[in-house]
Amino acid sequence: MSLAKELYLEERRQAILARITEQGRASVAELSEALGVSGVTIRSDLQALADRKLIIRTHGGAIPAAGNQYEIALALRRQKQVQAKNQIGQAAAALVSDGDAIFVDSSSTALALLPHLKSRRQLTLITNSLAVAQEMQATPTVKVVMPGGTLHHDTASLIGVEGLKVLDKYNIQTGFFGAHGITLTEGLTDVDADEADVKRQLVAMCRRAVVLLDSTKWGQVGLAAFARPQDINTIITDSVPPDMAAQFRALGVEVTVV
Repeated sequence: MSLAKELYLEERRQAILARITEQGRASVAELSEALGVSGVTIRSDLQALADRKLIIRTHGGAIPAAGNQYEIALALRRQKQVQAKNQIGQAAAALVSDGDAIFVDSSSTALALLPHLKSRRQLTLITNSLAVAQEMQATPTVKVVMPGGTLHHDTASLIGVEGLKVLDKYNIQTGFFGAHGITLTEGLTDVDADEADVKRQLVAMCRRAVVLLDSTKWGQVGLAAFARPQDINTIITDSVPPDMAAQFRALGVEVTVV
């Protein structure tokens, strides 16, 4: 399957899951018309989502499943700004070479980077995200390394800075980080303090810190800061207010708009 087809398949299924979750139910006919694909294709998508226990099949459609709230929440987050995140992910992948060691966090924008890395050879991918590890498990050319820690159920990630000691032996060329928000004063922030603690440590460990942001994150402020503007090297975004771009560039931060 080509990368374009793989991306479209996953995006379509995320759109289906989002629609079912938000509406409480959806029919095959409704989904077929909304997404411009055949009923046969929709039924195949529904079965795939049902196999992952994200929905329950009904006669002629589907309803949300009660369990696995994290994966449902993640799918809904990934459905937002899909095209922008894909473009950001593609641009970020251009910074990764064969043989690199990189870090990828648990943000939905950073997850958009992963499909573009599957052609890399001898890549070491360090992550505290179960979703990232699962996405890359079928890619034998990528070695996935996970630090220890405590499972954070809301984000399906491993938290606790004591678990990061295992990473001391790695030279991490580039770290890719998402954020809840970014401002010149507060820097990069997250809504979860435990996640911010891990990100703060990883920013310091990486030779280059790359921030992946869609346009909705500019000017937003989360609960806990994990990096100052001077701690990061590059921001990749789909849009940025001109004054903020100028301010960050004046601090030596490369701002790339895709």
